[in-house]
Amino acid sequence: MSSTSTPVPTPSQPASIQAAGATKGAPRLRTRRRNVPGRPKRSVLLTVLTGLLLLYTVVPLVWLVISATKTQEGLADSSGLWFADDFALWDNISQTFTYNDGIFSRWLLNTLLYVVLGAGGATFLAILGGYALAKFNFPGKRAVFAVVIGAVAVPGTALAVPTFLMFSKIGLTDTPWAVIIPSLVSPFGLYLMWVFATEAIPVELLEAARIDGAGEARTFFQVSLPLLAPGIVTVLLFATVATWNNYFLPLIMLKDPDWYPLTLGLSAWNSQAETIGGDVIFNLVITGSLLTIVPLIVAFLLLQRYWQSGLAAGSVKE
Repeated sequence: MSSTSTPVPTPSQPASIQAAGATKGAPRLRTRRRNVPGRPKRSVLLTVLTGLLLLYTVVPLVWLVISATKTQEGLADSSGLWFADDFALWDNISQTFTYNDGIFSRWLLNTLLYVVLGAGGATFLAILGGYALAKFNFPGKRAVFAVVIGAVAVPGTALAVPTFLMFSKIGLTDTPWAVIIPSLVSPFGLYLMWVFATEAIPVELLEAARIDGAGEARTFFQVSLPLLAPGIVTVLLFATVATWNNYFLPLIMLKDPDWYPLTLGLSAWNSQAETIGGDVIFNLVITGSLLTIVPLIVAFLLLQRYWQSGLAAGSVKE
């Protein structure tokens, strides 16, 4: 029997060749891949979950855009995720604005009114309240904090019926004020501005302005307000979306269709198919829904960078 032996290096061979010959028969160890600083770790599971979430978000929007290009007959005769033979998007938009004496335009103006007065007022009150709670000390501040946190945890639908009973006592139901006044209260916006103002406005900056002779109003509008811009945009976006998509509160507060917002008006159009002799206008309902979300998409795209920086406020403490 013959056995294999490791070749013995001769003195004339270089040291590198000798080392290579000594380790030639040894098994190679698998080294662990190190993470490079600044480069995120790759996760197959996270990528798959993100893809599923993307599909869950994008597919309804794609269906809405495609369905808005179809006539009433095309909605029934074609696939939901593909176009019909006739492209009727512009005709649907024209019919949406002219149907029932142009009531859709009235609903759009009503929604803009509720957003400007309701969401704008809620943002302004959140700025004032959040700044005061962040930069001033007063008795009962902890109690106010507890009330704000508790109000954030209470859903708006739970307060709709008590609000209706209170407004019916003072005769404000079936008026725009029944939608605008409750929209002025935004506990989450107040809390967000509170946190943002605490981190965004240095106390030394306020003290320097006061030493220079600036009053509280001037200090707020000229020194503090520019620093609060990202938080203001974030609160404004949240309040705008909440008011724009508000459905349950107008449903119980309003009876006159002339004061309906877009959400309630499109629901009324959709319900016509369930009534005897009612017009079936699903194509106009879908087109109106597409027109309803366009302003929100534009607002988010234009104010995205301010919104992202506002959401990160208070996440890191120095």
